[in-house]
Amino acid sequence: MRLQLFLARCGVASRRASEKIITDGRVTVNGAVVTELGTKVSETDSVCVDGNRVKIEEKKRYVLLNKPAGYVCSMSDEKGRPTAADLLKSAFQERLYNVGRLDMYSTGLIIFTNDGDFAAKMSHPSAEIEKEYEVESSLPLPRDLAQKFVAGIRVDDVFYRAKSAKEMNSHKIRIVLIEGKNREIRRVFESLEIGIRRLQRIRIGNVTIDSLKESEFRELSEMEVKQLENLCKRNK
Repeated sequence: MRLQLFLARCGVASRRASEKIITDGRVTVNGAVVTELGTKVSETDSVCVDGNRVKIEEKKRYVLLNKPAGYVCSMSDEKGRPTAADLLKSAFQERLYNVGRLDMYSTGLIIFTNDGDFAAKMSHPSAEIEKEYEVESSLPLPRDLAQKFVAGIRVDDVFYRAKSAKEMNSHKIRIVLIEGKNREIRRVFESLEIGIRRLQRIRIGNVTIDSLKESEFRELSEMEVKQLENLCKRNK
């Protein structure tokens, strides 16, 4: 199979992220560095990432984490900051990576998996999986913020638009996004000079935060995983 697919099935990263790992020269096959995408490998080949051999994992994991503030969503951090994946290492032997991201200061739901096909489906723009956020501001919100965000707001030549938005009170709003642009809510609020006290993701598709406390996690049920995959297929 293609090397990037092999890495995804080993739980190293999604296929797209695995492509960058390959082109960065971090992968060896039978002792030789391979940077060419599409290189074919088999399970009998010795494939290593950063010097560590990886193998296809039989057990597929789908883990929902309520990320606290102060953790970054990457497998490692050059600045030495704690990663969200660190919170899972004591419970799972498999290499789990995050599907999507939350910035360091945001809290809430993020899914981890070692299933590259699932991650690719969830991450593809055509999936349009709803992600719902609850935002608390430091000052009263403009009364027309929800309406403006749904209509669309342009910031530095980037157009941001929420699928829906609802003001909860003078300092709290719920926002549903499907595009997944980088730091979308924070950039919109910054452009309107609205300070954010707290930003929490409370729903991904059919999966809600419920009673999951910060730093807590649970495995998704087989039904929840199927429902997420069905949402991807329906939207596509």
